[in-house]
Amino acid sequence: MRSGSTAGQRVWRCLGIGCVLLFGSCAWIPKGDPPAQYLDPPEMTETLAEITSRLQNWPDDHWWEQFGNPELNGLIETALKDNPGLKHASARLRQATSLVKVEGARLLPFLEADASLTYERISQHGVFAALNPEVAGIKIMYGIINPLSFRYEFDFWGKNRAMLEGALGHAAAEEAETAEVRLRLTTGIARAYFRGQALQQQLTIVKTIVGIRRDLKNLAETRFRLGLDNDQPFKIAVADYEAAFKRQAAIRDQLDVQRHLLARLAGKGPDEAAHLFAKPMANIPKQIPAPDHLSIGLLVHRPDLAAALYRAHAASRLVRVATTQFYPTIDLTGFVGFNALTLAKGTDKLANFLFSGQSFTYGLAPGLRMPWFEGGRLRGELGAQRAEYDAAVELYNDTLLDAMREVADSLSAWHTTNEIMASHKRLVASLGEDWRLAKVRLVNGLDDDREVLRHRYPVLEQEYALRALESDQLVAAVDLIESLGGGYHNPDIEKRPKHNPS
Repeated sequence: MRSGSTAGQRVWRCLGIGCVLLFGSCAWIPKGDPPAQYLDPPEMTETLAEITSRLQNWPDDHWWEQFGNPELNGLIETALKDNPGLKHASARLRQATSLVKVEGARLLPFLEADASLTYERISQHGVFAALNPEVAGIKIMYGIINPLSFRYEFDFWGKNRAMLEGALGHAAAEEAETAEVRLRLTTGIARAYFRGQALQQQLTIVKTIVGIRRDLKNLAETRFRLGLDNDQPFKIAVADYEAAFKRQAAIRDQLDVQRHLLARLAGKGPDEAAHLFAKPMANIPKQIPAPDHLSIGLLVHRPDLAAALYRAHAASRLVRVATTQFYPTIDLTGFVGFNALTLAKGTDKLANFLFSGQSFTYGLAPGLRMPWFEGGRLRGELGAQRAEYDAAVELYNDTLLDAMREVADSLSAWHTTNEIMASHKRLVASLGEDWRLAKVRLVNGLDDDREVLRHRYPVLEQEYALRALESDQLVAAVDLIESLGGGYHNPDIEKRPKHNPS
């Protein structure tokens, strides 16, 4: 009874010492500064007041199909298969997904089997010979077979769970960033294609202008030779012709640049885009679906905002991991198997010994490790993770404000291009009427060919400008689609992490 009482007292003393050490280690965790706070999305009621349609269904992932251009559709579909940047993002996503499996394995026991065979000669001058001279020079064989060995770390403080959640956050961020790469790729192709289409049509117009300038130059030359004019009109006509010719060359160069850019985005060489812009001009949508109220539920359709939010969530879980490093680590290891030792002369019996009941062995070893002195390493790691979390939250806030600005800018550009287009079409119609009247006067003998050509020139110039405006309007539509996320949807992202990461 007395000895039992003494043993019990020793147990309670050990438990008491363990509790003191545990709570003492918790008291070492530095508090740090208050964590960064998430910015609530500002209201944009006034900015979006002109938008009358409400968002019923988010645009389909293939948003570019609404422009009704098969050539554009083919370019984008090719890019989605062959673009190296998108493939790189997909590879990073696969890597992040695999790391989730790695972190998830920490929550499970680690099981393995091992076996070994050791042949050894005992040194005549070693420790064993010094302790027992009779074993000096003896040759032995030692065999071990453990069909089951295991290790398991008890996740009392939630460290392993937090590491898994952090890995899930990183994987979700990579998924969103892959969607961001996809969005930037498709919108970049659409912009380059619309600009290229406009340049192709402008090139046709400029060719006509070059022809007019050539005709005016020839007429001026004829009048100069006949003595009807001095050389000044002829010199002016030659200069106008050369300027138009240079303009044609410059547009052709710009067109080649757009072709080469599209080939690059599609993951092809420059020659693959040599025959682009054979299809008609893309349709300009009359209205881009947009809401009259911007909430967090809408803004998270932007993949860059979703990625920033997931990064912040992952950072919050790593703060938790750094905090748990101050706590003890408790694990359990064990094995079940057989081992046997024989003299070299009896090696033929080793196999029989190993699988006999008398060679059966097992072991179980609980363990506890607790940091006591780390030279400030744990405090430094915790401080670094807290700073990383604050940086991630502020990056999210910065991305949110940029998203609001981009939506407002793209809406403004969309409305502005619509207004300018309407005004410019009226101007083109007016100039076209002047050209028509000039042709009537020519037929009636009231004007000569020069006047008809001079009236044709401003019409062509304004049609040239109209093609650029049509391109600007299409690009503005793409900008608006991009600023609203372009069909990306992830409803889970609306659940923001808690402000307190620990």
